[in-house]
Amino acid sequence: MLSYRPFLTAMLAIVLVACAGMAPKFEKPNLSVTNIEMLNGNFLQQNFKVTFKIQNPNDRALPVNGLHAQLKVNGESIASGVSNHAFVVPALGEGEFDMTITANMALALLKFAKKTDQKSAVDYELLGHVSIDLPFLRDLPFAQHGSFALDDLHP
Repeated sequence: MLSYRPFLTAMLAIVLVACAGMAPKFEKPNLSVTNIEMLNGNFLQQNFKVTFKIQNPNDRALPVNGLHAQLKVNGESIASGVSNHAFVVPALGEGEFDMTITANMALALLKFAKKTDQKSAVDYELLGHVSIDLPFLRDLPFAQHGSFALDDLHP
């Protein structure tokens, strides 16, 4: 009597490889800040409405469930926020959305002043992840780095 076990195992392996090959390959979206508006705040906490532009470099739409973002300046976390606002970024397109970011600018300015006495530029980092509503793909992390000149901040 022939055993079907090796045949079934081989077929299962082929099906799993085929399914893995069908999983979508996505490039990270490009995220940039287009506007910042202070909503309210006090000495310890400030809330800002931040408008983001998200660019989708992929050939299929990205159904976004939400986003988490964190802003670091000179390695110090100064602001963060989450959004559960769902929207779709079209294939090879872009979209804008608003998000509330909470910051402690008083503490950030104190840390900022200590580290920038002799610097002419400040490094920043925008980190986070976009939650995607697609099978086999749940989160797309993003990270943007850069710096801004302190000379540009003085009138």
